[in-house]
Amino acid sequence: MLRIFFIICLFLSVHNDEPVISWNESYKLSWNDFKAQPNNRSSAVAITASGITFGFSITQTDSNKVVSFTTEVHAHFYPEQSWYKIELADHHVLGHEQLHFDITELHTRKFRQRISQLKVSNSIRSELKQLHDTINKELAQMQNKYDSETDYSRNFETQAEWKIYVETELKKLSKYKSVD
Repeated sequence: MLRIFFIICLFLSVHNDEPVISWNESYKLSWNDFKAQPNNRSSAVAITASGITFGFSITQTDSNKVVSFTTEVHAHFYPEQSWYKIELADHHVLGHEQLHFDITELHTRKFRQRISQLKVSNSIRSELKQLHDTINKELAQMQNKYDSETDYSRNFETQAEWKIYVETELKKLSKYKSVD
């Protein structure tokens, strides 16, 4: 049998040795996790760099027939690319940033769910890559919608609604949650 490995990372600028924080339901981000220097030219109070890392391996016969595949999907926070402006940041803004990371975990769960529905075939490699592209587009769209609708955390009521929505969606997909 021939085993082929692939690792694809949403966050292309991440270096392999860069520290990451894996999403965990019992861990909430703190301002100490935001290590990058703030961009003072930006109107943002804080930036959360998070993404989905994805790897898979395929086992093939000597005649190149795919007989199995495995995957790894993780939601990661990148401390050295995340920052905040200490004079403007507060607990509410931190909650907004945590929800960005939670949205990444939500899409990680959706990705795992969709992977679980795939069947072994010789086209699995392209199916996995297409699914990865699709989930990343959906993730980016939701992150942008979240920022737009909450006015980057300034709309407190909508922020609270998003928090409830994301928590509900995470519970629906709890079977696919990240675990250490």
